Amino acid sequence: MYYHDKRLQYPVRVEKPDPLFARQLQQAIGGIEGEIRVCLQYFFQAWGARAPNNKYRDLLLNTATEEMGHVEMLATAVALNLEDAPLSAQEEGAADKVVGAVMGGESTRQVLEGMMQRHLLSTGLAAFPANSDGVPFDCSHIYASGNIAADMYCNVAAEATGRTLAVRLFNSTSDPGMRDMLHFMIARDTMHQQQWLAVIEELGGAATLPIPNSFDQRQEHQRFSYFMMGTSRDGTPPPEGRFSTGPSIDGHGEFYAGHFEPLGEEPVLGPARPLSGAQSEQIDSKAIAAE
Repeated sequence: MYYHDKRLQYPVRVEKPDPLFARQLQQAIGGIEGEIRVCLQYFFQAWGARAPNNKYRDLLLNTATEEMGHVEMLATAVALNLEDAPLSAQEEGAADKVVGAVMGGESTRQVLEGMMQRHLLSTGLAAFPANSDGVPFDCSHIYASGNIAADMYCNVAAEATGRTLAVRLFNSTSDPGMRDMLHFMIARDTMHQQQWLAVIEELGGAATLPIPNSFDQRQEHQRFSYFMMGTSRDGTPPPEGRFSTGPSIDGHGEFYAGHFEPLGEEPVLGPARPLSGAQSEQIDSKAIAAE
């Protein structure tokens, strides 16, 4: 059950509407680094959470609901940045604020070419669930594995890329209101990175590794479990680093590195079947006779 409050989570103000920045903000709504992605990711992780203690489910639900509020803020910011956007190449007067104050003297046609056309043609100067190129959000980057540790690592990565995007948006605008909103959102991304890392630490940190830690590692080919595999054709060794020598992060083995030679054979497939639509040359003559 969810409840709605008409007030925004944080104030959203636009002093100088900018339709090009509205287009950039779409990435934070429907891009793979965006808020729809993390909102749905946290919801589905929570809805499928199985554990004796459901505090992580509750944490995920709280954060997912917060992220929905971020979508609302960003959608509002997109609409406010489109307030004075031109509706046609002839509408010079209505676009004065954009063309003069924001765009540095560009023509209305130039502004129209730079802004996302779906903002004009499909939404009536409002946001929609797509990225900055107008590609609809399709849920392909939502990760909810049912393994709490695996999901937490996915969440850290999601918040890291989301914070990177928010910083880039901050650097793309000089509007005081937009920068203030992004100050808030960047701070929340900081918290979310920290809280997911805190869950990993609470679960035991390195003890969560490898994921899933419930699988008996004696069933692995353990000589490959901590091997840094060099795959260059000329035998050049792999790069040296923490990942190639010394104790493994999980404490269960020792890293080592070396050039790797293939252990398998060149694959040989059987001939094509007569009814597979292949060329005659691909099909065994005996198989054709049998058909």
